[in-house]
Amino acid sequence: MRCIARRLGRSASTVSREVAGNGGRTAYRAATAHRASRRRAHRPKPAKLATHPRLSAVVEEKLVLWWSPTQISRWLVEAYPDDEEMRVSHETIYQSLFIQGKGALRKELWRCLRTGRAVRRPQGRPGSTKGQIRDMVMISDRPAEVEDRAVPGHWEGDLIMGKRQTAIGTLVERRTRYVMLFPLPDGNTAEAVRTALAATVQRLPEHLWQSLTWDQGKEMAQHAQFTVDTGIQVYFCDPKSPWQRGTNENTNGLLRQYFPKGTDMAVLTQVDLDAAAHSFNGRPRQTLEWMTPSDKLAELLR
Repeated sequence: MRCIARRLGRSASTVSREVAGNGGRTAYRAATAHRASRRRAHRPKPAKLATHPRLSAVVEEKLVLWWSPTQISRWLVEAYPDDEEMRVSHETIYQSLFIQGKGALRKELWRCLRTGRAVRRPQGRPGSTKGQIRDMVMISDRPAEVEDRAVPGHWEGDLIMGKRQTAIGTLVERRTRYVMLFPLPDGNTAEAVRTALAATVQRLPEHLWQSLTWDQGKEMAQHAQFTVDTGIQVYFCDPKSPWQRGTNENTNGLLRQYFPKGTDMAVLTQVDLDAAAHSFNGRPRQTLEWMTPSDKLAELLR
């Protein structure tokens, strides 16, 4: 293979793939391989989702559940290990939703994507001004075990804002990506957030609450009292550094599928938020090697 590659001026891996994909070393025939290449290169090609209705139906079913195209693509491999027809790349799913002429899926399903947009475009986020909080313990003082995700029980938190400055609280565990949500019907004052956080902590075993990382929002002004009440140390990110709690930032972006901008968060009950969290925690995650956060947490509890 390497000798052939050198004479052709190509990579050895290119030659190896060509031979392997056309019969292998003993069955490779140049004319047959050439005809197959011409056939594969023919354009326009029919969209796979348009010619495989069973695959299309499964993809649509998962999109309605707000699974991402990448999650669907990887799940299909696990769910149908011996069925090569039940394979589709995430890019094919995106193109079926975005590109005119490849609309093998119902066009309204683009609303199920994380961005909720029918086209691809970059998204920026404006900054916000935060108030000063007394006696903050900065993220630079956080133990190293938090950073490497080796030990469960270290959480990141924030608020998701809605209509008329209403809000809900979001918490995500760094190792399992398990999400907990809590309502703030009385507003997002420091006292309301402290009370709701303390109540949420009681819903999981004590050993799963070691630390909490938050940004410098004024809603955490009573962090010291929260630590006294629960024994959980709160660490604060540097100003304008949301990447320091990137797990929670990413999670909040995904949760916007459940709570779009303009939602009146004040009417949401704990039952509503638990239902959304249950759905979210049941979605496979690439960072967990396609396990779900619920399964990962259950594994730790066992």
